[in-house]
Amino acid sequence: MSLNLGRFFRACNPRYTLNISKPEDLQYYIDFAPVRGSNVIRELKRTITFSDHQPTCQLFTGHIGCGKSTELSRLKTELEAEKFHVVYFESSQDLDMADVDISDILLAIARQVSQSLENSGVCLQPKRFQGILKSAANLLNTEITSFRSNIPVVGDIGVSQDSEGFSLAFGIGEITAKAKDSRDVRSLLRQHLEPRVNNIIEVINQELITPAQQQLQQRGQGGLVVIIDNLDRIDNKAKFGIRTQPEYLFVDRGEQLNKLLCHVIYTIPLILTFSNDKEAVSNRFGSPAKLLPMVRVKERDGSDCEPGINLLRQMVLARAFPELNETERLREIPKLFDSTSTLDYLCQMSGGHVRNLLILLFNCLQKDDPPFTRTMIERVISERRNELGKAITSDEWELLRQVSQQKTVRGEEEYQTLLRSLFVFEYCDHDGSWFDLNPVLEGAKDFDKD
Repeated sequence: MSLNLGRFFRACNPRYTLNISKPEDLQYYIDFAPVRGSNVIRELKRTITFSDHQPTCQLFTGHIGCGKSTELSRLKTELEAEKFHVVYFESSQDLDMADVDISDILLAIARQVSQSLENSGVCLQPKRFQGILKSAANLLNTEITSFRSNIPVVGDIGVSQDSEGFSLAFGIGEITAKAKDSRDVRSLLRQHLEPRVNNIIEVINQELITPAQQQLQQRGQGGLVVIIDNLDRIDNKAKFGIRTQPEYLFVDRGEQLNKLLCHVIYTIPLILTFSNDKEAVSNRFGSPAKLLPMVRVKERDGSDCEPGINLLRQMVLARAFPELNETERLREIPKLFDSTSTLDYLCQMSGGHVRNLLILLFNCLQKDDPPFTRTMIERVISERRNELGKAITSDEWELLRQVSQQKTVRGEEEYQTLLRSLFVFEYCDHDGSWFDLNPVLEGAKDFDKD
């Protein structure tokens, strides 16, 4: 079979997230659950499907780039097959991830949920919510024109003066778009909304979620599920005093995020699983965050994890030959690499981090056409090693040597230094989790120094 190089190039773009509901994306999907140490998506799904009509709130976390969004897309597709109405959205589309508050998240949820319900024909009469938006719009119109004439006046906000033809999603979107783009507008909006957060939650439940649940059940559907992705990307900066933004949102204000009367899944920053507030987070939401670990390329004892390498091999081959089955793809390896061992070497050096694997492969494609030689792969890995190594201090190299020997990472400081920068990855097996060095760094001269 001939290789469609353009399609292969586009399929390897590390910035693209698979949408499993699309057949053209589903053909690229590989289920890594057998070599991640647990089937987290199955656990999230069972919690929802077995809870009947009782609302649930679950937390999901993992390294940025480890495949969370793809797995959540798979969860959405599977829940929809069970007749749930699923609203999935990336919070970064609505929020400034450097500056997030509870009212921002609630407005984003209300906008996305109302838009999805409107599109599916669910009838909503959000009169109280319409009043909240009108008061916010009036405040912004007055305050903005009074102190800063170069900010666009929010007089064109789509909050109609009567309920007929009113689109809640459009009205919220007009306001939140202004808030996302301007710190001043965001500050004014929060001053108005934050004291009313409990009221906003009540209105969301009474005017959006409860009537939606009733109408969905009348249609024979399982209920409403809201998946908020990308909240794990919020900045870890101080919010109030010594509290960081993740601590403030999911610990101090976590109880409010847990009050929506439908099934909700929030992605949260991985650092919270290393925080002293880890148990406080679990208590707020009723259970610990579900972790999506790396794909194992090595076992705890350092031996190769053949099943993990085999699945990563299939991930690469599926991007090139999606129409073929697993056995047929293996016969096409010579069209991509000079040997199977070269492909396996690439998979091993990714550390089981799926976006890292795509980054390395994409870099190869930027340089030349396949088949790729071992020399080409080593060149790309060397460049990647140099990029990562520039940010590592002598103290951090010492920490990396300790992790390599002890397989542990403890506390927020080590997390910030090692995991957030993708210097270290977390793996899981039946005995629990352990940590190991990003394989790209193993060949660095500074790592080998005593």
